[in-house]
Amino acid sequence: MDYKAEILKLKKELPVTIVGHFYQRDEVFELADITGDSLELARRAKEDKNPWIVFCGVGFMGQSVKIIAPQKRVVMPKIACCAMARMIDASYFDESVEFLEKHGIKKEDILPITYINSDAAVKAKVGKMGGLVCTSSNASKIITRALESGKKILFVPDRCLGQNIANMMGLKSCVIGEGECNPKEADIICFNGFCSVHQLFSVDDVRFYRQKYPGIKVAVHPECDPSVVKEADFVGSTSQLIKYVASLDPEQKVVVGTEYNLVHRMREKNTYVLSATKPECPTMNETTLKDLYDVLVSIKEGNPINEIFVDEETAKYAKLALDRMLEIK
Repeated sequence: MDYKAEILKLKKELPVTIVGHFYQRDEVFELADITGDSLELARRAKEDKNPWIVFCGVGFMGQSVKIIAPQKRVVMPKIACCAMARMIDASYFDESVEFLEKHGIKKEDILPITYINSDAAVKAKVGKMGGLVCTSSNASKIITRALESGKKILFVPDRCLGQNIANMMGLKSCVIGEGECNPKEADIICFNGFCSVHQLFSVDDVRFYRQKYPGIKVAVHPECDPSVVKEADFVGSTSQLIKYVASLDPEQKVVVGTEYNLVHRMREKNTYVLSATKPECPTMNETTLKDLYDVLVSIKEGNPINEIFVDEETAKYAKLALDRMLEIK
């Protein structure tokens, strides 16, 4: 079967909008009506006029759209789970708050921020405590606003993003469970989570490319280890990396530390991946053309599969955290 041709037919017949994250396979990505990073997709899916959103990404992304646009029917060709998002749940979040309390910080003096790569239940916990969601593209803005409260920042789940933003802003950070983490001496206290793909990149990789190609630019995602970020010429979210690479002279060599599918699509030449192995996100790559076709057929037949639902209580508080993020321009 020619899945691409059938999907194009179904797109014309159905009131659906296909949303695709930058890390999706090429053949899926090219069929999306809306593409982008987490923040772009959340905003644009909310504003879209079609009643059905077909989200090609990982589970927390579909949840986020359903939470901020509950009137929409959200389905996913594959409900893949982000490995980082699985590292924290509601109970681990509570334990992190308790850790700060045991070190003499009152709960009311804690302002939590969760990276969007987290389950709705974690976002709800954050929302209840007056906290916010952030993405890699707006984390510094969110943290800047949060610091105005005068409270300690509990940042979950990505330790690298939290540490890198702290370093860029001249703030002190520590990681729970790593070394001697004294929350009273830190501005940002990070949960010990990480992205397995971005952990593939090392300082040795950076130095290898600088030696092999003198004058090469190094651009990395802030989910990379702080030691790698320190060596880079540019640090930014997926959308920011795309803009940076596009701004370079075509003859300027650049090596990029982020997911393979994104780097592969950046430009045809003089662009390299900062790893000896292929840094491909396994869960983002679970979605296939057949999965996309099957979910569209299920909508057409009136029996949608993989529909995203979030219970009312969780959605209420998770929406508070997401809305606080979306209000900050």
